[in-house]
Amino acid sequence: MSAVAPIPARHKSLNRAEVCDQNFIEFVRDWNGQVRKRPAADEAVLPGSLCTTNDFIALFESQLVSRHLDLMARVLRVKQKVFYTIGSSGHEGNAMVARLTRHTDPAFLHYRSGGFMAERFRKIPGMDPIMDSALSFAASKDDPASGGRHKVWGSKPLWVLPQTSTIASHLPKALGTAVAIEQARRIGHTLPIPEDSIAICSFGDASANHATAQTAFNTAQWTAYQKLPAPVLYVCEDNGIGISVKTPTDWISASFSGRRDLDYFYANGLDIAEGYEQVARAVYHCRTTRRPTFLHLRTTRIMGHAGTDFEIEWRSVEELMAVEATDPLLRSAAIALEAGLYSKETLLARYEAVRQKCFVAADEADRRPKLTDLAEVLAPLAPYHPNQVNVEAKRADYAEKRLAVFGGEDKLPEKQAPRHLAIQINNALHDLFCKYPETLLFGEDVAQKGGVYTVTKGLHKAFKGSRVFNTLLDETMILGLAQGFANMGMLPLPEIQYLAYFHNACDQIRGEACSLQFFSNGQFRNPMVMRIASLGYQKGFGGHFHNDTSITALRDIPGLVVGCPSRGDDAAMMLRTLTALAKVDGRVCAFLEPIALYMTKDLYEPGDGQWLTAYPSPDQHIPLGEERVYSPAAKDLVIFCYGNTVPMGLRAAKTLEASHGWKTRVVDLRWLQPLNEAAIARHAGDCARILVADEGRRSAGVGEGIITAIVESGHGGKPLKRVVGVDTYTPLAGAALLVLPSDEELVAAAGSLG
Repeated sequence: MSAVAPIPARHKSLNRAEVCDQNFIEFVRDWNGQVRKRPAADEAVLPGSLCTTNDFIALFESQLVSRHLDLMARVLRVKQKVFYTIGSSGHEGNAMVARLTRHTDPAFLHYRSGGFMAERFRKIPGMDPIMDSALSFAASKDDPASGGRHKVWGSKPLWVLPQTSTIASHLPKALGTAVAIEQARRIGHTLPIPEDSIAICSFGDASANHATAQTAFNTAQWTAYQKLPAPVLYVCEDNGIGISVKTPTDWISASFSGRRDLDYFYANGLDIAEGYEQVARAVYHCRTTRRPTFLHLRTTRIMGHAGTDFEIEWRSVEELMAVEATDPLLRSAAIALEAGLYSKETLLARYEAVRQKCFVAADEADRRPKLTDLAEVLAPLAPYHPNQVNVEAKRADYAEKRLAVFGGEDKLPEKQAPRHLAIQINNALHDLFCKYPETLLFGEDVAQKGGVYTVTKGLHKAFKGSRVFNTLLDETMILGLAQGFANMGMLPLPEIQYLAYFHNACDQIRGEACSLQFFSNGQFRNPMVMRIASLGYQKGFGGHFHNDTSITALRDIPGLVVGCPSRGDDAAMMLRTLTALAKVDGRVCAFLEPIALYMTKDLYEPGDGQWLTAYPSPDQHIPLGEERVYSPAAKDLVIFCYGNTVPMGLRAAKTLEASHGWKTRVVDLRWLQPLNEAAIARHAGDCARILVADEGRRSAGVGEGIITAIVESGHGGKPLKRVVGVDTYTPLAGAALLVLPSDEELVAAAGSLG
């Protein structure tokens, strides 16, 4: 394959970056091959290659830029001028993928993508890959990718959505984006990119083994098996090692080359002249067939995993030398010299010129301002424009569509008798689909069946399968799809069938969806409203997977909005607010629907119908954080509650008035993240006694946040009690009620306050 000369064993240096740098210089200096006639710009750089001279020169330049950014980072890390040293050395062949795709093909990149980025920067004149990268390395707030929040490969104009470092977590949303490109046409949605775009996703051979990667591959195959287009180009950059764990020989080809409906291509990323045609075939196949495509790109990893990885401590010198001999820049140098594109002197001069440019850029980046203010750091995390959100939530300019969907004026939901929670959520979803034609609802069993609890009943019939559809049983991919649809400007309402199932896929929200605005400095967003059937108290059915009260996993996610209604009218109005938050501010939202209250009609005694509510007209909503207060003038006791504990609190209030003569204020918080700490403090200050009713677990539940707000506001000295669930898994049948708060416990706890 290569005319690369052997590399002499000069010394056993810990600094392999220095060794690799010197290897290149010595290789060029000592090269004594035969120079051919220089090919024309549009001719093959080597006989038989698809790569032209122009292609090669550009790619080689991108390789040099990527390499010297790595070398610069290793040198300046010790001077605290650079804060990230996971490099791209050995992976520079990924520049071919960038050259053969478009800058409007959304890219979700592996952290070893310096070559890809340097090459993609060429797609838009005037952009500078070196300066932009240097700003990112230096964590400068002028960094155009993340504003100094993280070293990421990202660019808004180049459609590179920034990734953090969670292993393989970007693969599901890359597939989701590919599916969304095709879905847009089916629902008549205008894409922000060309209709024949593809989604690109790169990752390492070690990451390919991760469960999150495997679920993405499986879903890609599942989709293609049904002949549904999914133009994703998965690029596995196979360097044969994951930090220090070697990938078994030929494991990637053995595992992926025979998979049905995941079309496999191989390319040599160590040799541009050879690999170019192979990459071109994979890209062309993906774009024209619209099928998921797996490009196995051979790479190597030189200079270690990162700057702190001293490979010589755990690999032999001979092994390191053998790896370093496969350096793709040595092969590119040989091609350049053989083809007469450079002399040895001009190539070394160019090599040093790129080095100099990288260091000059790094020095400039070091002088640029850093993030020094907390408000600056947090600015893109959770944007909120309440006036605009409230206007959007109240917007009701879709009356004609509503009449068609509901079947006439007399059948509008606000004209009907009061109904229970499940019906009013269903009505609200119909309304939202009328209001936002880009809305999609999907998940397990949500279409023809209408969901396990019939909450989505009728949506599939009213809005067809392109907007309401079933997915495979895989929560990770449900949320990956949601991110993809959101990336393409749609408004996804993914359903997670039970709260316990969310934990299987938590990182898609924690590590991906909610981090995107933060790590892109607000340039990218993936708005969504995730609906989850939640909480406990189901009767005749259950166990811990169907009675899960672990809200902590959601409240701990930075930037996530968590709402939890207890009654039908609130649910409808809160859904309007959440979708407005998604539309206006790009927010990721979770809507927890209490299963046990879906069908609840009565409050105090059977047949009283006091938990039925009228449907609020489309111009009504509940502002983010606003609580519902029952008996607002009461001052003897305040009960803070949410979800199932709201009707429990109201029943306890009635009992306490009869037994103690107390007037009790019941506060349904409704919004669990962020908590309205000012409202909590106000109500706590108004009342003589405080009771917190939390059906979550004692440790790390919502109640802890409520009590913290009370204490920090100066009201912790009042009689205060918490009634909360037990730190345990929920058992089956009637035993479940033993671990959850009860009406009797609320009354007893309140009575103990004196």
